[in-house]
Amino acid sequence: MMHNTKKFFLTGLTAATLVIGLSACSPTIAQRGNLVQDFQLSEVVPGTSTRTDVLKAMGSPTTKAPFNENIWYYIGQKTAKKGILDPKVVEERVVAVLFNEDGTVAQAGDIERERIDIPLSRDRTETHGSEMTVMQQLLGNLGKFNPNSGSATGTAGGI
Repeated sequence: MMHNTKKFFLTGLTAATLVIGLSACSPTIAQRGNLVQDFQLSEVVPGTSTRTDVLKAMGSPTTKAPFNENIWYYIGQKTAKKGILDPKVVEERVVAVLFNEDGTVAQAGDIERERIDIPLSRDRTETHGSEMTVMQQLLGNLGKFNPNSGSATGTAGGI
């Protein structure tokens, strides 16, 4: 009887370890921005859709062109991070919607740009300044007090 209980316990422990180990390897998915889907973009018809129609179909734009309010950008990105590794881009999409002066859509579609992968740097820049020892930091404020802090002449309401 004792042997079966021990075997059952070890089997359960092995299964629990396996489940925890496999779940630790699953990636963490994060989505940022407005990742426009194809069905949303298909609802925007050049020549007939207005700004309101675009807002209803695709939501608020991520940004507008800085010098032209008639260009809206929808920028979205999905990343996957495994363990302590840096996140990798899984999906990315940039959609531009150009409006005519009358507020109707002139053109809407994906912007194809080649992504430049800039590696993250973990280096630190040294800053030079007053480097103090631990004792200087601990004893630095000794003697820096206002001896008149308790008198009436040192306060704002004093005469």
